Amino acid sequence: MIHEYDVAVVGYGPTGLVLASALGKAGHRVVVFERWPGLYGLPRLTHIDGETARTIQAVGDLDLALRDASPLEHYRYFNGQGELLFEIDWRGKSCGHPAHIAMYQPDIEDSIDRHVRASGTVEVNQGWAVVNVHPTDAGVELTARPWTKSRTGQWAHAGEERTVSAKYLVGADGANSFVRATLGIERSDLGVHDNWLNIDCERLRPLPERFDRTTQFCDPVRGHMFMPIGKSRQRFELAVLPGEDIAAFEDPGYAWSWLRDTHGLGPEDVKILRNVVYGFEARIAERWRTGRVFLAGDAAHTTPPYMGQGACSGMRDGITLGWKLDLVLRGLAEDGLLDTYEAERRPHATTITETSTMLGRVANTHDPAAAAARDQAFRDGTAPPPPPFPTIVAGVVRHGADGRPSPLAGTLAPQGVVAKDGVQGLFDDVVGRGFSLVSATDPRGVLTGEQLDFLAELGATTATLAPGAQDSVTDVAGTYRDFLHDNGVEAFIGRPDFHLFWAGSLAELPAAVGELRDRLRWVSA
Repeated sequence: MIHEYDVAVVGYGPTGLVLASALGKAGHRVVVFERWPGLYGLPRLTHIDGETARTIQAVGDLDLALRDASPLEHYRYFNGQGELLFEIDWRGKSCGHPAHIAMYQPDIEDSIDRHVRASGTVEVNQGWAVVNVHPTDAGVELTARPWTKSRTGQWAHAGEERTVSAKYLVGADGANSFVRATLGIERSDLGVHDNWLNIDCERLRPLPERFDRTTQFCDPVRGHMFMPIGKSRQRFELAVLPGEDIAAFEDPGYAWSWLRDTHGLGPEDVKILRNVVYGFEARIAERWRTGRVFLAGDAAHTTPPYMGQGACSGMRDGITLGWKLDLVLRGLAEDGLLDTYEAERRPHATTITETSTMLGRVANTHDPAAAAARDQAFRDGTAPPPPPFPTIVAGVVRHGADGRPSPLAGTLAPQGVVAKDGVQGLFDDVVGRGFSLVSATDPRGVLTGEQLDFLAELGATTATLAPGAQDSVTDVAGTYRDFLHDNGVEAFIGRPDFHLFWAGSLAELPAAVGELRDRLRWVSA
């Protein structure tokens, strides 16, 4: 069967943007349908981590994306009396970037959109709503028609409809996903039903330093928080309690009154850009793949905002699914590789959603007695700590004889500044993207010709820290030297989504390369 496109993407938010750019850069034919006529243009997402910054580095213009960004060092939770309950340390670096960053979402979306349109292989249709999805064993047909907010979809303009076919379809169309609903996929509900008023502002003059920190006030009377949106903007949020009139909170007069009474701010300090009540939920789709159709981002998992990880999780979906689709579309891997997308991403996203739900319960304790008990538990150290940030535990990571991931497999790979052939910069920009083999000494002495051919066909980059070796790079800041030394390893294999497939000794490298080939369902000769 001949398809017009390799992949159809429904939805052009952060998840769809990342996926479309990744596939476009790989040269695949992609069609995107997005019902809104343009990019959103306002910040819903206000925080990313270093891993997400590395994703943007891969699919967009990082300088444009972070032109108004600033690092975040802590996330503090206070009770209603201003007593510190706990603090999440966000300092340090990850993947070559600040570990946590306050940023302006439109800059990120603009930077990726430019790369999507420059690819030459991605067709973006904004202002088009998908109205029918018809999967077959050989591909997917979908029908779309022009959409405006004033239209209900029940109009008789058959001539406006357009039907296309693709080998695969990805529904990245948000929490109310049409693709998910069409497939009849249900969602598990973690029981989050919170409403919060979101007040986004532009800073008209310097604000007190406290507003530069992400701060949550867990007041049983009414929880609220503030955080910077990069350098130039500010977010304030407050809980809308059960039974309260949402329309009253969205009246601009209420926002100004609350800003004045709570923070002493007025029109001379900030300009309100948006004043809207959001409903938070925590739901996970029961399956993320049906044949040739996949779910990604909020269509697969909706996450409360208390960790600032919802959009980050969706962008992880996009970069991970992108490289797996690339290998399958190029005929290098079996279709079964795509089953590892959900196997890897579901546990990771679920842990983040569950942790966010737990933090949300702390922030939304409205009963005074329960809040007092909560505060005491933090004082005496009996409150359960948040679980560690998840790693990849299944799919394309090396496993030991016990069936568990081998040491460091599934964790994030480092990215440092390197120099090669007179060019200096971050590793991905200088050495290249995709799979990577980084070693202290030349690995060719332990690999067979067949294994070297496999790595070459995979497009893996090789970087050797030893001076004078083939593919030698200069480890300018010692990032890789320190990583290898601190973890007692001699080499590692990184994936295109920046997670480690394996790390260990050179003696283990041949077996690791063999398992990588197997786990990729490699079919190339």
